[in-house]
Amino acid sequence: MKLTLLGTGNALVTKCYNTCFYLEEEGRFLLVDGGGGNQILSQLSRAGRSWRDMRHIFVTHKHLDHIMGIVWMLRMVLQHMSEGSYEGEAFIYSHAEGIALLRQLAQMLLRPKETRFIDERLHLVTVEDGDTLSLIGHDVSFFDIGSTKAKQFGFCMELGGGEKLCCCGDEPFSERERAYAENSKWLMHEAFCLSGQADVFHPYEKHHSTVKDACTLAQQLNVKNLVLYHTEDANLERRAELYTREGSAYYSGKLFVPNDLDTIEL
Repeated sequence: MKLTLLGTGNALVTKCYNTCFYLEEEGRFLLVDGGGGNQILSQLSRAGRSWRDMRHIFVTHKHLDHIMGIVWMLRMVLQHMSEGSYEGEAFIYSHAEGIALLRQLAQMLLRPKETRFIDERLHLVTVEDGDTLSLIGHDVSFFDIGSTKAKQFGFCMELGGGEKLCCCGDEPFSERERAYAENSKWLMHEAFCLSGQADVFHPYEKHHSTVKDACTLAQQLNVKNLVLYHTEDANLERRAELYTREGSAYYSGKLFVPNDLDTIEL
């Protein structure tokens, strides 16, 4: 399985794209979030993929930097279904709030000849806290991260052999996530900025973590590999170097600080 980061930045970045990514195995794809606009289409193209490849999409929450790219995915799929140039079905998964908003946006922004395919061939699937579905050949469990800003779900994917990948969303870890995140082979966690620059970027006021926080957590959870994302972009050119230097003081596993379009072999 491969993990490709289409974007690694927080909501207000201008030098990279907002955080979104896809998992790929044997020609099957799971896209997670879409960033903040139609750059999702160009990021997929730059990664050597087409929006048509993304038949399974999971939306973590309704914030603009995660959901607006999904609106463009909706448009592309439904428009081409209407034109007769899209074969088969597609599935978008989210909690009830996310699904209701996507349905409303589609009805408001797209034409009836396109939206008629919703529920017929483009399936908007509501998942509940604790639900498990089989996606791209793996069991995926969804969980409510307990956000106080907007309803948000993370997920845990079974990789086989007792190993798992856990994505904690874009807010600090809460104890309700422990059963999913603890002992993960791969943990994906937000790191808004360096701890040494918390007075510059104010992560706690925005309900985000620092690199130190995320790495300390991963060490406590006995995580083998940690992927940091949803960061500021003021340090973009040296981000990997700076974040790795700070993080390695608190985490003894393998630390990844990817750039947009980087692919990691899981």
